[in-house]
Amino acid sequence: MKLRSIILGVLAVSLFAFNTIVNNADPKEKESAILDAVIKYLEILHFDPKDIDDTFSEQLHYSYIKNLDSGKRFLLQSEIDQLAASKLLLDDQIVSRTFEYFNLSVDLINTAIDRGEKMLNELIEEGININDEGTLQMDYDKRPWATNEDDLRLKWRQTIQYDLVGKLQQKIKDQEKDTSLTEMKTVEELQVDAIADTKKTYDDWFKRLKKVRRSDRFENYINSITHLYDPHTDYYNPKEKEDFDIRMGGKLEGIGARLTPDGDYIKVSSLIPGGPAWKGKELEVNDVIYSVRQENEEIAMEIQGMMMDDVVSKIRGDKGTKVTLQVKSADGSFKYVTIERDEVIIDEGFARSAILDIPDVSDNIGYILLPKFYSSFEGKMGNSCSKDIAKEIEKLKTENVNGIILDLRNNGGGSLQDVISMSGLFIEEGPIVQVKARERDAYVYSDKDASVQYDGPLIVMVNQFSASASEILAAALQDYKRAVIIGSPATFGKGTVQRFENLDKYIQGNNNLKPLGQIKLTMQKFYRINGGSTQLNGVNPDIVLPDPYKYLEAGEKEYDTPLAWTEIDAVDYNQDVFQIRSIDALRNSSLKRIENNSTFQLIEENAKRLKKNKDENTVPIDFNSYQSFVSEKELESKKFEDMMESDIDHLVIKNLNEDIEYINSDESRQARNEDWLKNMQKDVYIEEAMHIMKDLKEKV
Repeated sequence: MKLRSIILGVLAVSLFAFNTIVNNADPKEKESAILDAVIKYLEILHFDPKDIDDTFSEQLHYSYIKNLDSGKRFLLQSEIDQLAASKLLLDDQIVSRTFEYFNLSVDLINTAIDRGEKMLNELIEEGININDEGTLQMDYDKRPWATNEDDLRLKWRQTIQYDLVGKLQQKIKDQEKDTSLTEMKTVEELQVDAIADTKKTYDDWFKRLKKVRRSDRFENYINSITHLYDPHTDYYNPKEKEDFDIRMGGKLEGIGARLTPDGDYIKVSSLIPGGPAWKGKELEVNDVIYSVRQENEEIAMEIQGMMMDDVVSKIRGDKGTKVTLQVKSADGSFKYVTIERDEVIIDEGFARSAILDIPDVSDNIGYILLPKFYSSFEGKMGNSCSKDIAKEIEKLKTENVNGIILDLRNNGGGSLQDVISMSGLFIEEGPIVQVKARERDAYVYSDKDASVQYDGPLIVMVNQFSASASEILAAALQDYKRAVIIGSPATFGKGTVQRFENLDKYIQGNNNLKPLGQIKLTMQKFYRINGGSTQLNGVNPDIVLPDPYKYLEAGEKEYDTPLAWTEIDAVDYNQDVFQIRSIDALRNSSLKRIENNSTFQLIEENAKRLKKNKDENTVPIDFNSYQSFVSEKELESKKFEDMMESDIDHLVIKNLNEDIEYINSDESRQARNEDWLKNMQKDVYIEEAMHIMKDLKEKV
């Protein structure tokens, strides 16, 4: 608290002169006030401040342009050149709090959108030949800017043709599946419908684009600045901050997914455990949403350029209704996912346990699933997860388990205090994680409880979506050699700490500029007790298992400007509870099993396919070639559709005796439990964890 008071005092003193000026300022000066406040906070509080110089200026130009016209659909190369002429002046404009570059960009993009709409209407009026040969580059970064208006017109025609053949292909498939039809439409008739749908889609899109305000573009400009510091530092206007709080509070649960902006689109950032999307297994984290269609509507709404709250309002809906999302997967392929909306049962997010057996391999092994590091300060979540894990361990000990598997896959993190307490359940007292602010010594967070709740064999399961607190726990137990960490080649790699600061503190007293909004700042980094950061590189498991995203950039490395991996001094640490001393032998045994496991081999093969698909950036746009392309991709994927759907017959799963009465006391709880056990029965990663547990116990 003392440091925070000093920092805010420095801000107040450093900004006194500006505050005196703006106290009675015209609201038009709000942009300058926001920029000034954001820059001052970045300079004083950010973990890794930047020099605002020509290098920064040039980086800002390219970052902002990428967001201004992410699909390279509107601006010409000559217009990009107009902006580029000032790319080394942006630092001067930031220092002087002026917006010549930004003003020009707003004028250019608004004019370009009007031009694009005119071209689109002319092209549709002229007619699009779906048999014209050509390809479309799907990787926007690899698309060149249009050299002139003729070139732009050609690119628009290709884009419209691609959308048209895609809609036509889908209509043909939908008609083939619809057994209620008494009369089938011809391809020509379906094409007329597809053209009408395409026209409506673009009309709606341009209406939304024309509603984009200067303030929306200004926030994009400000965030282009903040994201040069790191991808988790963001400016939020007052409404966006409210939406952020709603998302973090778990209120966007019509389908049980949390969403985040991704350029012109919206991306799935996490799935709510137990929610409809989570249960359906089709929607995945990092899927980018392209369109939303209600079950009573024939035409999907393209969401390109829509505000977050508008998209959320379309995805939300009453329990029992259905919504269909068109999404782009991590490998670049498109798919349609239909989800029936439902209430999300909060207790699905709590820690829970089961007993696992594989005859003649491992018997009576405790399994604990922790979907997130929830804490009592979150209100609805009730007890802290560390207390709940302690309860689950006690229940497992009552069952005399021979080992425990702690599953942190897809756990995006949460309470720092809970991860410290939870780590302490498996060791004597000692350091768990180091947290360092800029230009200050690291603070060591330690478990101060000398008692050990569980002293037996321990395995921790992780994947590329295990982040933040999950990485802290995995790293600590790995450094102590207390547990075997198994899973994806690396965890997410988010080793930074953010805090919100209200920009209104920047202006003393009441005035007509408020509210300015808030800035979410990266102020600290997590470091392992061995001195290495969890940032960027994440935690590398002791035993790596085949992973669908093995060959794709995942996690923190996907961002353009992540903070670097760094290292500080290690702290003294040791434990004498249970030492893992045979990692190489365990790893070699696992590798041999993986080589002989057909499911793991399919997962590896599929990972290579996903990488190949992502690297193939062009799609044919003539109808026959497009049909062949889609059929080929569907045929390729068919081989892998059911690779995780077969029951592992020799894996025996049962509920804990203490839990049975609670489960049976509610019919819906019984159904959710059955669904959970059913999914575990197909989990080849749990099967391998059981084999590793056998080896671990034999090599103690």
